[in-house]
Amino acid sequence: MLRIFLSALLFIFSVDAIAQGVGIPSKTSGIGFGNLPRFSGIRFNFADKRVKKISGINVTVWQAKQDSLQTGTMSGISLGLPLAMGTDSRSGITLGALGAGARSQMTGVNVGGLGIGAGGSIKGINLGGLGIGSGGDLKGINIGGLGAGSGGNVSGINFGGLGIGAGGDLSGFTFGGLGAGAGDDVKGIIIGGLGVGAGGDVKGLSISGIGLGAGGNLNGINIAGIGLGAGGSVSGLAIAGVGVGSPTLKAIVIAPAVAAIEVKGLVIAPAYLQVGSKNSKWEKSGVNDPVIKGIAISAYNNIRGEQKGLTIGVFNYARKQKGFQLGILNYVKDNPRGLRLLPIFNTRFGKRSESTD
Repeated sequence: MLRIFLSALLFIFSVDAIAQGVGIPSKTSGIGFGNLPRFSGIRFNFADKRVKKISGINVTVWQAKQDSLQTGTMSGISLGLPLAMGTDSRSGITLGALGAGARSQMTGVNVGGLGIGAGGSIKGINLGGLGIGSGGDLKGINIGGLGAGSGGNVSGINFGGLGIGAGGDLSGFTFGGLGAGAGDDVKGIIIGGLGVGAGGDVKGLSISGIGLGAGGNLNGINIAGIGLGAGGSVSGLAIAGVGVGSPTLKAIVIAPAVAAIEVKGLVIAPAYLQVGSKNSKWEKSGVNDPVIKGIAISAYNNIRGEQKGLTIGVFNYARKQKGFQLGILNYVKDNPRGLRLLPIFNTRFGKRSESTD
């Protein structure tokens, strides 16, 4: 069998110069050698050029240098020794000892010893020894030894030794050894060794070793080893080893330090909680006035706006009060003089003063 295979390869090299190739019993079906543009059956060729339609088993060695020569479709089983490339699209099973790819799109089972790539979409079960890349969408089970990325959306089950990235949305179950990110939204279960990020929203369960961030909103369960934040709001459950920050927090938040402009929910910040800005520049965030509604537990609750609810801490400060403070020292800025700083307990007394920070 080895002799037959080697003889076939030698024959491929010898007849590849013949544009039409040789087919047995015909040039369109059976067993073919050379660059037969239309063929069904088993076909051997050095490099596919100007293909129209190939179906069955196609064995190639190299790819055409010019993209314009990579045309047509290949369906069935594509074997690359070492490259499975040379057509516009491929469907079925594509295996390349070094690499596998298509000018436009690939669907089915795609395996490349070093990598897989397509100018358009890649869909199915995709395994690239080093990486996977597509100019369009990447969908299915995607495993890249170093990483996987797409100019469009990445969806399904995604593993990247170093990272996973999408120019559009990233959805499904995603694990990036160093990080995972998307230009738009991130949805599903996302795990990034160092970080997880999105230009849009992050929704679902997100876990990051260092940082987690979204240009839009963080929704769901979000856990970061050091810090997490959002340009919009954080809702659900947020846990960070150092800090959490966002214009709006509508969540259960647990972190040593927490900063926001609007808080609704439960905040446990052992070191420090700040609501509002010292310079009163919260208008830029789109939130009218700093406010906290709910329960906050921190050594220092610094509410530079209105407190509605309960704060518990060593020192509690509120600019305006419609709730209660419990702590060693409690200060309410708009209380009458003599009732602003009280031990143990404080709330709103008398009419609101017009004083400001």
